[in-house]
Amino acid sequence: MSLQVQELCGAPSLSASTLEQFPHENILKERNTESKADQDQLVRSIDVLTEAISYDEFFKKYLIANKPCLLAPELAVNSWKARKEWVTEDGKPNFENLKLFFAKDKVSVPVADCKTEEYGSHCKQNMDLKDYLTYWEKYIDSGYPVDMQSLYLKDWHFTRDFQDYNAYITPEYFQSDWMNEYWDTRPDLKDDYRFVYMGAKGTWTPFHADVFRSYSWSANVCGRKKWLLYPPGEEECFTNRFGKLVFDVCSPELDDVTSFPKYRNLQRQYTIIQEAGQVIFVPSGWHHQVWNLEDTISINHNWLNACNVDICWGFIKQSLAEVKKEISDCKDMEGWEQQCQLILHASSGIDYPGFFNFMNTIARHRIEKCQQQNDIQKEISVQSSKVFHYYFDLQRVKEILQDMKQDADFKALGPEHLSYDLEELIAEITDTLSTKHTE
Repeated sequence: MSLQVQELCGAPSLSASTLEQFPHENILKERNTESKADQDQLVRSIDVLTEAISYDEFFKKYLIANKPCLLAPELAVNSWKARKEWVTEDGKPNFENLKLFFAKDKVSVPVADCKTEEYGSHCKQNMDLKDYLTYWEKYIDSGYPVDMQSLYLKDWHFTRDFQDYNAYITPEYFQSDWMNEYWDTRPDLKDDYRFVYMGAKGTWTPFHADVFRSYSWSANVCGRKKWLLYPPGEEECFTNRFGKLVFDVCSPELDDVTSFPKYRNLQRQYTIIQEAGQVIFVPSGWHHQVWNLEDTISINHNWLNACNVDICWGFIKQSLAEVKKEISDCKDMEGWEQQCQLILHASSGIDYPGFFNFMNTIARHRIEKCQQQNDIQKEISVQSSKVFHYYFDLQRVKEILQDMKQDADFKALGPEHLSYDLEELIAEITDTLSTKHTE
């Protein structure tokens, strides 16, 4: 096995008993489990983990169940280099260190103006990091004036720009991260889903769900945030009569029954105050809106794995259906299927061939890992608990591939658009799963 695969293929230890509990139908059942107490209230709270629990327990209670939670500072952030070097003794952003470590050379960062709206999002621009930090200090010193722009540094690929700094360690619960595993194997794409956010008090992010309907985790290095979270399905209450999602869930326009006829049907809302040092886990497909209550720096990842890959695949299929409906009047044009894939990629960030390539890469890493572990097991008669995670991953990949095989739009692409033969990949996964030992 290559060193690269060993480094990329993150998988915490997962017991065989946990693996056996969660075939596909059980995952769906766990996602729909809700207590009677929760069913009877609109505004709800989430679990706060103040002591470490096992990965198995987190896997079952939060990843499989697709349920949000908060991690206390001592479980992750307090030990991070970023917490020690980016924050002053009184808990404020350390502008001196930020400029010293990262702004001596030109570094372009993406910035959004939170006082403007364009095409359903805040207007964005690129800005030199040093200039942004200077602006931020001035904004604070001026008392956050209403006549100044409210600029929010968002989606900065910090680890890509400063690969050797090691600002943080991904918490164990979030280390099975297929998205960043895959994009790290594609240097040609020059992309990842690891971000730093920096924003003054009052900056905010409009109502949305995360890319590909992935999970996300967000750690406050300093500062506090307010989150409004809505489980899948509740976002329908925030659509107007034309099906467009509201920009701001606090907008008075929601009270207009004619424009937003479904808003009165809202049943579930989670209000969370995330304190400095806490990490929030945002489940797959949950819409949310976020405000910085103080000057705040956070580290965020988007990620998916075996627990939510079916949600992501379902989102891609739904997005393609919407594209096909939108340009249905062009259905007779030559190459219409390929044109739909191009639009899907432009609007959602991925298309069917790209998603298949993603699944192929994830599967290959785990096939190699299982082969390596089985070779070791033959010598010492002990199977690593990590290998059970790889088997779980492969089983989930196989389920998605089998669904792809039956999908009419996938069939329409033809094998020339795929990086590998689908049937062969399913067969290789099946062969690998047959080597699983649970004793």
